[in-house]
Amino acid sequence: MALDVVIRPARAEDEHEILELHRSAWSRVSEPGPKRPRDAAVFDERHPVESFLVAEDGRRVVGYIAQAPASPLASNRHVRHIQGLAVLESTRGSGIGQALVEAACAAARAGGARRMTLRVLGHNGPAQRLYRRCGFAVVGVLPEEFLLDGAYVDDVWMSRSLADGHGHGPAHA
Repeated sequence: MALDVVIRPARAEDEHEILELHRSAWSRVSEPGPKRPRDAAVFDERHPVESFLVAEDGRRVVGYIAQAPASPLASNRHVRHIQGLAVLESTRGSGIGQALVEAACAAARAGGARRMTLRVLGHNGPAQRLYRRCGFAVVGVLPEEFLLDGAYVDDVWMSRSLADGHGHGPAHA
């Protein structure tokens, strides 16, 4: 990762930059839903500012990740779910995505979580490779879950244990 990039908790004033980053990174390879409008809210009841980490290069937000409890059930509070990840296109390949994933896992572990989960589109090879490098494994596939631009796309569920303490190595289903 570039030496001048810092990962920190998001602040309310980061909302516009996070939205613009999300909009610039949006594609049918990574998103089954529509592109968010320019005036959309990023932070809301389901996505509080506290659930976001950002990568900042000193001048601007170059990446973000959001994670939250996997469900509202108390019996499931030990599981966190990655709700979104984006890295500025010009900085991809520099390790920022992996650093964000590892930071989110560390934050979840510090908050008492034992497992991190996520969903990724079946045709998003780069994201799946990133998550595998971070210790995630495929735990399920919903075949042809989305119809995107005339093609059916799988919904791939991935998971990783946070109980190992160091965040690397194979994930256990």
